[in-house]
Amino acid sequence: MKQKDIATIAIIAVVSGVLSFLISNKIFVTPSNRQQNVEQVDVITADFQAPSEKYFNSSSVNPAQSVQIGDSNNISPFGSDQ
Repeated sequence: MKQKDIATIAIIAVVSGVLSFLISNKIFVTPSNRQQNVEQVDVITADFQAPSEKYFNSSSVNPAQSVQIGDSNNISPFGSDQ
């Protein structure tokens, strides 16, 4: 390539970059698109409301307890001892 060709390509690249930047700002970032309406969040406090005594009390069922169904002590219940 000649020096003149390189200069022409550089000028075209700079001009097309500037034009694409200006056009994209007009199309995609209009002043009406810059404004956003958001909901306000309530202030978080350190106060904690106690849970309902209907569900959380001393006689409630503990779901973390182990449950055994039947009296079987079989270590291979599906017959895998072949």
